[in-house]
This record gives sequence, structure tokens and C-alpha cells, in this order.
Amino acid sequence: MVTAAQQTASAAPDAARTFPKSFLWGSATASYQIEGAAAEDGRTPSIWDTYARTPGRVRNGDTGDVATDHYHRRSEDVALMSELGLGAYRFSLAWPRIQPTGRGPAVQKGLDFYRRLVDELLEKGIQPVATLYHWDLPQELEDAGGWPERATAERFAEYAGLAADALGDRVKTWTTLNEPWCSAFLGYGSGVHAPGRTDPVAALRAAHHLNLAHGLAAQALRDRLRADAQVSVTLNIHHVRPLTGSEGDADAVRRIDALANRVFTGPMLNGVYPEDLLKDTAELTDWSFVRDGDLRQAHQPLDFLGVNYYTPTVVSETDGSATHTSDGHGNSAHSPWPGADRVAFHQPPGATTAMGWAVDPSGLYDLLRRLAADFPRLPLVITENGAAFDDYADPAGQVNDPARIDYVRGHLAAVHQAILDGADVRGYFLWSLLDNFEWAHGYSKRFGAVYVDYPTGTRIPKASARWYAEVARTGVLPGA
Repeated sequence: MVTAAQQTASAAPDAARTFPKSFLWGSATASYQIEGAAAEDGRTPSIWDTYARTPGRVRNGDTGDVATDHYHRRSEDVALMSELGLGAYRFSLAWPRIQPTGRGPAVQKGLDFYRRLVDELLEKGIQPVATLYHWDLPQELEDAGGWPERATAERFAEYAGLAADALGDRVKTWTTLNEPWCSAFLGYGSGVHAPGRTDPVAALRAAHHLNLAHGLAAQALRDRLRADAQVSVTLNIHHVRPLTGSEGDADAVRRIDALANRVFTGPMLNGVYPEDLLKDTAELTDWSFVRDGDLRQAHQPLDFLGVNYYTPTVVSETDGSATHTSDGHGNSAHSPWPGADRVAFHQPPGATTAMGWAVDPSGLYDLLRRLAADFPRLPLVITENGAAFDDYADPAGQVNDPARIDYVRGHLAAVHQAILDGADVRGYFLWSLLDNFEWAHGYSKRFGAVYVDYPTGTRIPKASARWYAEVARTGVLPGA
């Protein structure tokens, strides 16, 4: 059957590609990475404040205390979005800005910031897309046990209700969690993300309670939002490939697919944990922290699935002596892959970004085709895709970044082809709107379409921003 998207998407002879007229073009950010104002208007520390202020955790000792100062430069940034013709802006709410202890009533000054942001977006004709959680857990909740504890999921649902009550009359599109894999396995497994713990069982417990938190929050949103509101979750689905065609490498793919992907898609989209995941991790835990009814709670209807993609993952079978340090997620003596000690990770071939990640749009195409086959009735939105390069402003004050244009062009071509081949992809959000605090890399990696001079805060749209603005305006992806 030919879908409406296929009828309106077309490929011109010279590789120019036209996207569906309803396709949503946007850009994305995260609260801790851009807002700054770390101790203003009642905001208290998040786990990332604590982590970044711990010596040796973040490159150069950088923190998000100021970041790009979006908290004070909000109107300037919204004007930039309007200038670039964005149809949507995906931002995250800072939980410790709204509910500083993770409990109790909301702080109105914190909510007022987001109220003003949403009002300004709507005035400019930009659709606000709100993410409830992009990794900044209130430190008080971590002190009480963090995501490995069930109570954190319950607190998250209460916070979701507060946010929906305040913004639900103006925000129609909501995301519960951003990349819970990173929260669970980098935060509690390898320790390269906040809160920096290195306990494989805690990582698995955290994954489960994030699944539960998603479901409870989705219900809280549905209870408060209008009937036409959209509820989603964003996952960094790993596109996992075998190094060779051996049976052992195929099993390595299966193991990592379970830990990276199906640990979340199973409960959230099917209401069950995959049996092979439980078997692979049986020596670590009996999963008794999963209570009756949890999977039913986690399995909530979604309006679309957010997909974040940057690069593929290549794995092979090993004797257990290899390490996980080529998995692209940062170096640690501790693995983020519990129960996968006999899996080795390999650098994919080809050109790389400043993060050392392989540039491979075919991985995005393959991933979208897989998701379309596995979940045929669930629309997809690319909620993050982009690249870091070593950008700089030239003497004329211009920032030319042809490598980023090539990266985005290639990945948009992959999205377009996936639509033609049957994937129901509804939109694309470029990561990121602004150069910003890039987690453990500090300010050393620039993902933005807009260059930020950190000492002054000056914003300079890069060549890629102008290029992307034209694609968003016309819906046409030009050839190389």
C-alpha cells in the first residue's frame, strides 16, 4: 500500500529530493547544555552540576554553570530560530528548575521561564516540543538512590503532571525521556555520565525504573493534556552490525541489540522484556525488581517514536579479553554493557567527525527500515541527528562548515529514501541549534548550527545553518 508520505515525497533525476509538505523541520537542545543560571530563581543542583564540578570528570573542568546563557538570552535565541525558518524547536525542561528537590510543588519562577519561552515560540510560529527529562536529575533524588530506585520513577510522574498543568494549554507535543540508555548505562554502568556510578546491576535497575518512569509519566500527561496532544519517547536506537558473517559475530549483535535497544523497546512498545536479555544477565540479577504490573504501566500508547542517530555500532565475538572502548561512548575501566563481556567493539570504516564517530548515513536508513518493519503502525521522528566538527570563526566573522553540510545532506537523503521505501517518518530535528556544553567533553566539541563564542556569548549562524534553513523553507534537499 502506498502511503500519503510516499505519494508526496519524490526524488528528482539529479538527486534533489522533495519531502512531504507536512514534514516537520526543527532543531533541538537540552537544558543543562545551554541554559546556565545554575543557581538562579530557586534552581538547585542536578546530578550533572555535581558531576561536572567533580575534578577529573569533565574535560578542562568545564561546567554548565553559564553554558550558552540561554536562560538570559532566550529571546535572542528564539529570534535566531525564526530567522532560520524553523518549524519546531525541541527543548528540555530542567527538573531541578521546576521542582528543585524532586518533590513537592513547582517553583513558579522556574515554570515562568518555560512559559515565556513557549509564548515566544508560538508568537514566531514555531512549534514547541517539550522533553521532560534530558539527564538532569535533581541531586536530592540521586542522594536518595537515583534511577536504580523505584521511588524516582514515581517522583518523575509527579513532575510530569506539574509540567503538563503549567504548559499543557500551549505545548501539544511532549517527550517523556531522552535516551534512557545513556542515563542507565553510562550513568550507572561505565560512569562516564552523571552520576558517575559503576555498578552493572544498578544500571539494569535504572533501565527498568526508567521504563516505568516513562509509562507513569505518559499516563500523567494523558490525564492532563488535550485530546490532540502528542506523547512520545526518544531512544538512541543503536544500529548494530557484525564485523564478519560468523555465527559468533551474529550473536554479539544480538546481545548488544538487547542491551542497547530491546531493553527499552520491549517494555515500552511490546510490554515485555526480551527473554534473551534476561538470560544474558542472569548471572548478575534475577530481575526481581520488576514487579507485577510494571510492564503494563511501561507499555503506553505513543503518538510517535523519537529516534536519535549519529553513527553505527560494529561488534564481534571475543574471548573476553577485548574491551568496550571502541563503542563510541567514552573511555572507562567499567563497561556499560552488563552481561556482554564476550563482545568487542570496532571502529566503523570511513570518515569521522570530531567525536571520532564514523559518518555513515546508510546506518540511519537501515535503522528506519527496521523500525518501520518492527513497529509498522508507529510514526517516527528523527529527534536528533548531527555532527561535531572543529569549527572556528574566520577573520571576517564567518563560520564555514562544509563537512557538516555534507553530513546532514547525506543523512537527510537516507531519511528521504526510507520514506520512499515505506517508513512513516514525520520530521527531522537537527542537533544542535547552538554549540554548547557537550557533557564529559565540556566545550571542546561543537555540534551547533549556530557558533557560540563562549567568552562573549555571541551567536554566529554557520554556513550549515543557512543551508539547513533553505532546506526547511523549501522542503527540497539539493544534490551534492
